[in-house]
Amino acid sequence: MKKINMLFGLLFVLLLSGCEKELEPYGPVSSENFWKTEEDVLSALDAFYDYTYWEETTGRGHFWYENCSDNMITGRINTTADQYKNFTMGATTGYLNELWPRIYQLIAKANDVLRYVPDMTTIPQSLKDQAIGQAYFFRAYGYLWLAPWYGDDGVNGGIPIVTEETPATDLDVPRPASVLDNYSMIVEDFRQAGNLLPSFSQLAADDYGRPYKGAAWAFAARAALYAAQWDPGYFNVVIEMCDNVIGMTGADKRDLYPDLNTLFTIENNFSQEYIYSILGNKNDGPKFHGMGFQNGGFGIYNTWGYYQPTAELYDAYEPGDIRRDATILVPGQHITFIGNDIHWAVNPAEISSPSAMTFRKFMSVFEPADCLGKTVNTSGDNQSNELGTCVMRYADVLLMKAEALIWKNGEGDQAAKTLLNQIRKRAGLPENSQATRQELKKERRLELAFEFLPSHHFDLVRWSDAQAAYARPLHGYEIKFKTVGDDPYVFDPSTRKEVWPARTFDPAKNHVFPIPADAINSSKNLKQNQGY
Repeated sequence: MKKINMLFGLLFVLLLSGCEKELEPYGPVSSENFWKTEEDVLSALDAFYDYTYWEETTGRGHFWYENCSDNMITGRINTTADQYKNFTMGATTGYLNELWPRIYQLIAKANDVLRYVPDMTTIPQSLKDQAIGQAYFFRAYGYLWLAPWYGDDGVNGGIPIVTEETPATDLDVPRPASVLDNYSMIVEDFRQAGNLLPSFSQLAADDYGRPYKGAAWAFAARAALYAAQWDPGYFNVVIEMCDNVIGMTGADKRDLYPDLNTLFTIENNFSQEYIYSILGNKNDGPKFHGMGFQNGGFGIYNTWGYYQPTAELYDAYEPGDIRRDATILVPGQHITFIGNDIHWAVNPAEISSPSAMTFRKFMSVFEPADCLGKTVNTSGDNQSNELGTCVMRYADVLLMKAEALIWKNGEGDQAAKTLLNQIRKRAGLPENSQATRQELKKERRLELAFEFLPSHHFDLVRWSDAQAAYARPLHGYEIKFKTVGDDPYVFDPSTRKEVWPARTFDPAKNHVFPIPADAINSSKNLKQNQGY
């Protein structure tokens, strides 16, 4: 994707030309004085990507949601993270507090495009369609980023809906009665985006990473899947939208990439499995990739050690499932880190992970000896890099459709078996799917572990499995080896240890998170989620 060199200058202009009274987080960030030229529109489209640079959205910040799951534990002492993990957080608990306003700023930028671009007479229709399509995409994407975490179809309702038609004097809107109002709008916006955006094959190489038809359809499916927990009729939308993606042909056809061990590499940012990723560069962008490695990076490069896998996740993989070693690094295995051979828990022997394991899945970007300053930020306090942070890939599309078929038609659905067998075949497993609900849940957990927006925690919540899952403690392993052949350092997982106590998850309260206190305090109409 084009490097957004003009971004921060543009944001300065937009903020200066905004409303005289700041209307955070919902208000316009620009006025009609800006919308004159083709360059103005292109700059506005580049400004959508501002959210990718913030740690709260694409660093450790957003991932505290997923850290609630039984896939991982907090890998270092952090009292704020513990509050999220243990469901004792409140409206003033840190880390996630800036996410709400930043995403609403993204929504406001999309609304600006939808407000001003349709009436512009100085730009060609092709650019107008591109701009409006991207605006629909990012508005829906923003609402989809927040709605699952803060809205319900119960006592709390949805999250505030502000569009290009909302009067500037009425931006402080009440919450809708149901989050289904949000999902309905999200699906419709993604439909509109799919109608207007080009296919991936029509994008110039410099525009790779921008929204296109297939991405809009896939995210519409995800929104519908989340809505289906409240209204099963949405499973029909899931199937429809997944079929749109699965049915793409020619240069646009998507498929599972055959080699899981090299899927998450810079070279495969736009492989056949690509649907959508958040992109960065060595200067700035997503900072998430090294968050689950050794705290301090053995003095080589400052990775942060925050998220570490559990024995519950490791043990869930079947024998022969190649996804396990592609996802998790265990004692005795090797990994290359900034050109150094790390023999995990052997040399160096001291590791920071309480579970004795760490995540391997996105570490390829740190392998080359010359990556710092070339493809990775030289500062470990930043960690921005050129590996796309995957938020939607083809495997997720297959799993979403399989889930919709099983929940709609019942277990044993033949089409769902075919879809799940595709996932199993690529994982090196027998193609013996029975298309049960339990199998679908397991395949989704193992396939998408440690990925950015398809959250295992939220899956557990929407399946009503979270209370039971979190009532059990989480485990890691003692570092223990056995000799196999000439290798004296083969991991022996026979000795488990508890690394996180059982937690109390209240499904009437903890199915949503508290809305940040600043957002509540700055509004007359916004009501806090009950219990917080």
